[in-house]
Amino acid sequence: MKNHEKIKFIRKELGLTQKQLGALIDTDAQTVRRLEMSPDKKTARNPAPRMMRLIVAYSEGYRPKDYPM
Repeated sequence: MKNHEKIKFIRKELGLTQKQLGALIDTDAQTVRRLEMSPDKKTARNPAPRMMRLIVAYSEGYRPKDYPM
């Protein structure tokens, strides 16, 4: 699974909106949309390695104090 697919899958698996995931990784919903885009799209963005580590940590059960319930 490619990063853009993995981000979207994890976000949906966690029941988060793009805005909520953005808040957790310290970015905005528009950036999350771009991270979830196919890499062949002009405005698509690759996630920073630290973003991917954090998103994967959420999928593995990590929950910070400000995690939306």
